[in-house]
Amino acid sequence: MRLLLAAEGGLSAGEKIVRMWENMDWTYGVQFAAFAVLFYLAFKILKENKGGKFIAILCATVIVFGVACSFSENISSQTLLILIFIAIIVVVTMFNVEIKRGMLDSGSKRRVSRSDLTVGHIEKIIQETIRAVQDMSKTNTGALIVLSNENLPEGIISSGTVVNADITAPMIEAVFYPKAPLHDGAMIIEGDKIHAAGCFLPIIQNDNLPQELGSRHRAALGVTSVASVTAIVVSEETGIISIVKNGEVRKRYASDIDLKNALSQYYWSDLTAEG
Repeated sequence: MRLLLAAEGGLSAGEKIVRMWENMDWTYGVQFAAFAVLFYLAFKILKENKGGKFIAILCATVIVFGVACSFSENISSQTLLILIFIAIIVVVTMFNVEIKRGMLDSGSKRRVSRSDLTVGHIEKIIQETIRAVQDMSKTNTGALIVLSNENLPEGIISSGTVVNADITAPMIEAVFYPKAPLHDGAMIIEGDKIHAAGCFLPIIQNDNLPQELGSRHRAALGVTSVASVTAIVVSEETGIISIVKNGEVRKRYASDIDLKNALSQYYWSDLTAEG
């Protein structure tokens, strides 16, 4: 040991740094970077989906894991890699919908400030939309409306026709009139405009869905699984109104109050949320 210290003592500062660099175990550095990235992604997904309890569990797990690694000499680099891969599999399995949605969101969301849309204007839009949905429900007119903030994949918009029209009950009902050319597709609302209509959405493939959920419901489930949007569906067979979000039917047999809550959430929260 003395000989080693004596040998090192004769080295210059630059030579000591080079020797430390050569003796460094880069495996641990790679593992630390991988774990840091995984932790950040998991924290981001949980935060965006209001998973406060899971965030606390995740932080506690990281602290315990760090303490265990600091005081244990039996944890090898191979063990750390295995644990990291297991953690990745768990996160991907539990949050596959959220990950898919984050990957496919265009990321070019328009941040509309509340000053751009007055309270009176928004209230009028909400009333017009509710009136149109209720009228179509009474006549069993099938409809699919997607409330977007410019975060849909470009392929969805290009599959339909850009309308860029004001949101009024007659306009919405005209688009979904059974003999209208665009009635089979989805209507995309962005802010205070009907941006596009006749758009084709990804259909969710799930054999466990109830039979009463037809193609419009499957399309609503599909698009809300890949993008942070809300969909309103009117069944062509029953006239039942459904509200779909985050890849699940949030409300079946939606009333005017349910519709107002969903639309208010869109205009005062979803549309103005920060990315």
